[in-house]
Amino acid sequence: MGTYVVLPMVLTDTAEKIKRMEIRGAGRIARAAVAALRDHSSSLSVGSPEEYAVEMGRAGRILTATRPTAVSLPNAVHFALSALREPFPTVEEAKAEFAARCDRFIVSSEGAIRRIGEIGSRHIRDGDVVLTHCNSEAAISCLLEAHRKGAEFSVFATEVRPRNQGHLTIRTLDRAGIPTNFIVDSAARYYMNEVDLVVVGADAVAVNGAVVNKIGTSQIALAAHEARTRFMVAAETYKFAPRTILGEYIEIEERDSTEVLSSEEAAFLPHVRVRNPAFDVTPAEYVDLIVTEEGAVPPQMAYIIIRDYLGWEISEYHCELDGEMD
Repeated sequence: MGTYVVLPMVLTDTAEKIKRMEIRGAGRIARAAVAALRDHSSSLSVGSPEEYAVEMGRAGRILTATRPTAVSLPNAVHFALSALREPFPTVEEAKAEFAARCDRFIVSSEGAIRRIGEIGSRHIRDGDVVLTHCNSEAAISCLLEAHRKGAEFSVFATEVRPRNQGHLTIRTLDRAGIPTNFIVDSAARYYMNEVDLVVVGADAVAVNGAVVNKIGTSQIALAAHEARTRFMVAAETYKFAPRTILGEYIEIEERDSTEVLSSEEAAFLPHVRVRNPAFDVTPAEYVDLIVTEEGAVPPQMAYIIIRDYLGWEISEYHCELDGEMD
């Protein structure tokens, strides 16, 4: 029987921060989780490489359970833990390989944001009015890079209730000197006929090209589709969801009701149930383009991204699913 290892503060603290949304954004979540795994690995004291691999797998499961919708999280953890597929002669050799894999992911993730900004900026033209929803690193990178290249455009940024991520977006755009209109979420349809391009991020992309993103995205996409406004998604390749190939649905996280209505207010409304989904699903037919660090593709090519760039084999999907049913 392996030794049970007490989890260090860095791992549990990161898990809690991800769960409470103190660490926000799919890319930031993925990098934070991998960094926590790397630090957890360095602090481990176990007797054998086998025990080490078991403990790292346990740590990975704790992190992936924190946010069920953000596919970047299990993809990032899977990438890091795949360093331990082969047996190692010593624990120290396993730790060294694991740390190198984690560092590679973090550097690659940061580079992906810059590359997406470069590619996405080419789709923002002089005089465009752009609408963005939530606080996506990838989407904002497209806007900042277009501005840096000299494109003159303005932005509509939504409030993003109930956690108000739009406040973070407008501060970033304001610092860059980009003219920005700040609107409540429900005003998106009202202004859509003035908009030339919608740019959003993604928390997950399914094999059929459907996009899971912050709640309200699908309504904005529907309004854009009706108005014949271009709709562009900016997403790193590790946000594509491999297990949707097997027909598995992406779980939509429903968060605590107190984000919408305080406990004190709810106490006076005994017949009211607050529903607070954090994300929704935008059908592929409402998406014109998905910009990744590997290039811009139509949503119908999501499978190619999973097959060629994400590196999960079909046998791995079955192993993951079988492991969950044990």
